[in-house]
Amino acid sequence: MYAWTAGVGTGIYATVRMLVQLLAVGFVLVFIFESESPLFIAGVLAVMLLVASSIAVRPIPETTWRSYGLALIAITLSSVATLALVTQSVIGVEPWFSPRYIVPLAGMIIAGAMNAISLAGERMHVELSRGEAYEAARRTAFKASIIPITNSLFAVGIVALPGMMTGQILSGVSPLVAVKYQIVVMNMLFGATGAASALYLVLCRRYDKHASRHHKMPHENETHPSDVSL
Repeated sequence: MYAWTAGVGTGIYATVRMLVQLLAVGFVLVFIFESESPLFIAGVLAVMLLVASSIAVRPIPETTWRSYGLALIAITLSSVATLALVTQSVIGVEPWFSPRYIVPLAGMIIAGAMNAISLAGERMHVELSRGEAYEAARRTAFKASIIPITNSLFAVGIVALPGMMTGQILSGVSPLVAVKYQIVVMNMLFGATGAASALYLVLCRRYDKHASRHHKMPHENETHPSDVSL
């Protein structure tokens, strides 16, 4: 790891931060789950979106406030739309802001969108820096961003049982019921991941200066005969 990354500081920092966050969230969730205020739950989701957006753009070179804003828009729109669809149309959560459903599901959705944007943004930057045309770079970036969730769809139930499904089974829930919920979750993550990545790449094309600077029409790289000195 040291030879590949020129240091293990990031890995150690991420591990320590993960431990602190998980220990703290156990106490925080007790307080959140007792809340009956939709405004408070909305505030919790807002914090999650802001933090996720800052993490999403972290691996992307030449990160600016504009990049952060585009990531925030992409994560927010894709996550809110997916969360509303799942909780209101599929599960039928009552009340609609029930924190026991909203917060855990939102966490999974936002995390998936965050990772997709990190992969898409980093790959997009690499492809454009290599001189690839924007359309080709965008296709490559989008494909890279959905590799993790696509692999999960192929592997679920065969290579490993997902954490939520395993937890439900261990708590005594029927495996068939656990499977139904896991199907919802996997489709939810696939939709949110693809939507967030696609939206971010579209926004980058229009508003990100780095992408615009590297965007070239196919004929721009060709040499016109009149430009060649004889």
